[in-house]
Amino acid sequence: MSYATDDAERSSACKEQIVRILKEVEAGARVAETGRKHGISEPTYYVWKNKYAGMEVSRLRHLKYVQAELARPKRMCADLALEHHALKDVLSRKL
Repeated sequence: MSYATDDAERSSACKEQIVRILKEVEAGARVAETGRKHGISEPTYYVWKNKYAGMEVSRLRHLKYVQAELARPKRMCADLALEHHALKDVLSRKL
């Protein structure tokens, strides 16, 4: 199984798996061995370490929930702006 380094959408590793891999190395496993075991490169490990070091799985779940809650108003605002522009376009054509 290989994991992408950029973002969770492109990664086949969920954040919980990433945290478990990081904890495995923190517990004393070598980065190279752990990387081979999970199919990731050392640079990927260090990218993940910079992003998720010290996080617990429960904290990641909470973070994901909060991000989803914050995304909803942004999406609503974007939808309203789109509707507003569409209505303005329709009105400008009628006049």
